Amino acid sequence: MAIMPQTPIPAYPGRRWAARTYPGLASMAARLRADLRDDLATLAGITPDLADDITLCASEAFANACDHSRSGHPGGRVMRFLSTPVVTRHETTLRLSLIDDGPKRDPRIPAPRTPHGCPLAERGRGLLLIHRLATEWGTSRAVDTPDGSLLSTALWAEFAYPSAEADR
Repeated sequence: MAIMPQTPIPAYPGRRWAARTYPGLASMAARLRADLRDDLATLAGITPDLADDITLCASEAFANACDHSRSGHPGGRVMRFLSTPVVTRHETTLRLSLIDDGPKRDPRIPAPRTPHGCPLAERGRGLLLIHRLATEWGTSRAVDTPDGSLLSTALWAEFAYPSAEADR
């Protein structure tokens, strides 16, 4: 039996890939990246450079979820969503979202500040990378309980690129 390569499908508004859930372990970042590359390969118009940018942003967001939320605790998890909410004749928007298990501490109590201004620091650049590479990005509450406590946080990033139809 021969395995036929999959032909990428042009983007269409509302396309969604199956949500994926990963254990909140740093070692799972490689699986997240591989799954994301596989999913991006099914979408026509994604250049290798853009796929690398999207994958890097996902990896950084995953690392932040593991480090800074309950996702990094035993039994914690991170969910990944991917969709094309906007597709026009000229531009397609791909949206990547990662949802963590919520803050490690009470969000009403400010976290201690640490200096990230050192240009030689090995950490603290994940959100800066996302800011530089994504067209738009942000965070939002993913789930609220009736008493207002935050259960999880979604980090989303959008990437705009020329639609396949714009090339014709």
